[in-house]
Amino acid sequence: MPVNARVDLSIVIVSFNARADLERCLDSLRDTPPSRPHEVIVVDNASSDGSAEAARHRQGVVVIETGSNLGFARGTNVGIRASHGDTLLLLNSDTIVPAGAIDALMTALERHADVAVVGPRLVDGAGRAELSFGKMISPFAELRQKRIAKGDVDALTRREHFPDWVSGACLLVRRGDAEAVGLLDERYAMYFEDVDFCAAIRARGRRIFFTPDVEITHLRGRSRLAAPATTNRAYRRSQIAFYVKHHPRWAPLLRLYLRMKGADI
Repeated sequence: MPVNARVDLSIVIVSFNARADLERCLDSLRDTPPSRPHEVIVVDNASSDGSAEAARHRQGVVVIETGSNLGFARGTNVGIRASHGDTLLLLNSDTIVPAGAIDALMTALERHADVAVVGPRLVDGAGRAELSFGKMISPFAELRQKRIAKGDVDALTRREHFPDWVSGACLLVRRGDAEAVGLLDERYAMYFEDVDFCAAIRARGRRIFFTPDVEITHLRGRSRLAAPATTNRAYRRSQIAFYVKHHPRWAPLLRLYLRMKGADI
């Protein structure tokens, strides 16, 4: 991108040992790019599979090598601080973006002045919907979320509404709103950072919007499959950190419950 060129949108992708997924994601952005002036920033968390080198060979992709695994939240913040767009798209490396999807997300955001964040409908490789939004996480909300039947997920993701949070796998946010809340909370290495981020934004009176009119393919968890024990531990630690911050009275009970289950925390 030429020096001093205007950038409307910055796409920030954090990657860790997911080269095939990253290349597939970047291919989708190259083949059907957004119409707005944009930049693509890949933050590589010290991958050992050649991810950074593969991304660096893509025209127009900026690669930032962190030198260590910073986790998702810290890595995302590194990318945001290096970006220039008025709007930020946080995008997982294991996503595939179809033609027109990002433009449609931008249009949805611009349609609502009081909306800070927009999330699309996420589907897996077979087109099955993912429950990528919800109410603010609490013990009861987590129980309700787990009890939602697979058939109900499709129906729930067919209507637009204003949830408490949308998934960070594909999350469009105005830069001003992101900066106003101090970006993502870096105590979350992986998981819960998107819910926390949306909570901080809502606390300022801004809204979160889910649109079913945009679909993004989310292949889910390739990095997790490569190191399941590590990612399970990261999930539990982030869960505890979330409860300590938002539900401190429940945090000791959560720790006790996880120990009784033999979870590595």
